[in-house]
Amino acid sequence: MTIEELVERSRAGVHRPGPAEAYRAAAEGALLVDIRPAAQRAREGGVPGALIIERNVLEWRLDPTGSHRIPEATGHELAVIVVCSEGYASSLAAASLRELGLHRATDLDGGFVAWAAAGLPTVDGTDGDS
Repeated sequence: MTIEELVERSRAGVHRPGPAEAYRAAAEGALLVDIRPAAQRAREGGVPGALIIERNVLEWRLDPTGSHRIPEATGHELAVIVVCSEGYASSLAAASLRELGLHRATDLDGGFVAWAAAGLPTVDGTDGDS
């Protein structure tokens, strides 16, 4: 299997919201989770209100049954929209979250690049680092 096939498989049958839909979903309570590394966020900017959870700890922080979860990881019904730069790594990350039982996990189609291009609010990339 190639990486392209793996990404395609991770997206199969999954609705991936575009920027405007993700913006509305976040306003209605969905968690926007930015998995980009700090250096990438510093270069590109960030999404206001997004949780910063870098990819290497994502599953530990969002598993509602895990001992290392964040307070927002309240249950398997949680709506999560994963954000990366262009929407590839986030597709793989969202698939991993669905394997943990977070069946509403998806990712932002086009990533942060599409969000910014749509003219949605952004912040300086150093804001919100944790």
